Amino acid sequence: MLPPIPSWDTLHVLIVHFPIALLLVAPIFLVLAMAVSVHRRAFALSALILMVLGTAAAFVAVSTGQAAGELADKTEATMPVIEQHEEMGETTRNVFTALTVLYALILFGPAVLKKELGAKAFVLTSAVYLVLYLVGVWGLINTGHLGGRLVHEFGIRALM
Repeated sequence: MLPPIPSWDTLHVLIVHFPIALLLVAPIFLVLAMAVSVHRRAFALSALILMVLGTAAAFVAVSTGQAAGELADKTEATMPVIEQHEEMGETTRNVFTALTVLYALILFGPAVLKKELGAKAFVLTSAVYLVLYLVGVWGLINTGHLGGRLVHEFGIRALM
């Protein structure tokens, strides 16, 4: 017999690791797309798929996090960290939504405009995009760090 499905407000601890992993692996495929011209399209599409899945998971993580936040023990010490974690989670989700849409435009825009992006232009555009992506990664890491503080410093646990 299968165990019962956890309630929505307890899923945050399970869901939260998906956007972290997917969004941190995506730039590896972007770098591979820049470096390996033979498989450029495959690596670039793989990066985009990881970004789409990671961004979708970020929406679920924020939603489950908001539900979990309603149940969290809020003290004078934890309240500022909880609020900052929630704000950073929403901001990070929004940043990766924009970054994912931008990368889709970089990949599919030239085909729509019937203007192919040459190899050098692709590498240059991807390098600039990668710098922007690293800003998103910085936010993702800081959001995770705040969540880690809530668990390991303040002892906030999910009710499973």
